[in-house]
Amino acid sequence: MKYVPRLQTKYAEEVSKKLMEQYKYSSVMEVPRIVKICLNQGVNGATQDKKMVQVAVEEMTIIAGQRAVATKSKKDVSNFKLRQGMPIGTRVTLRRERMFEFMDRLIAIALPRVRDFKGIENKGFDGRGNYTMGITEQIIFPEIDLDKISKINGMDITFVTTARNDEEAYTLLKEMGLPFKK
Repeated sequence: MKYVPRLQTKYAEEVSKKLMEQYKYSSVMEVPRIVKICLNQGVNGATQDKKMVQVAVEEMTIIAGQRAVATKSKKDVSNFKLRQGMPIGTRVTLRRERMFEFMDRLIAIALPRVRDFKGIENKGFDGRGNYTMGITEQIIFPEIDLDKISKINGMDITFVTTARNDEEAYTLLKEMGLPFKK
C-alpha cells in the first residue's frame, strides 16, 4: 500500500468538492490545485564567507526533505563585492508528496512556533493565483538543531497554483489550512 500524505487526501476528498460547488466548475480538472512550493533563501554575507552558503544548503535540505541547490549571482555588483557566478543563496522546489508533507509540517508545526503569531498576511498574492510569504527565522522548523545554528536566516515560500485569480487561490489555500489573518 502506497503512502498518501494527509493534506493530499484532504484536497481530494474535501477541498476540491467544496471549490467545485463554490465556483461552479463544469469539470474536476478546472478546480485549482497547488502545483509546487518553492523555497528560496538569500544568504547575507555570502560574498565574504563561502561556507555560509554550504551551511544554508544543508539547512534547507533538512527543512525541505529534498536536496537544495545554491543559487548564483547573475551579474557583477561592485558595491556589494559581488562577481557573476558567486553563490549567494539557496533554493529548492517541492512537488507531489514532498510538497504536501512540507505544507502539512508548515501549517501544523512550524507556523504555530512563530513568536506572537496571529496568522499570515493575505497580501502576498501576485494576481495570477500564486502566493508568497516570508519567514524571518529558519529555527521555527523542528528539524533544525538550535545548537548547530551559526546564523539566523529567513526564507521566502511561494505556493504556485493553477487558480485563475487571487480569490480562487485564497480560497484554495484557506481550505487547505493556511492560517490567514481575519
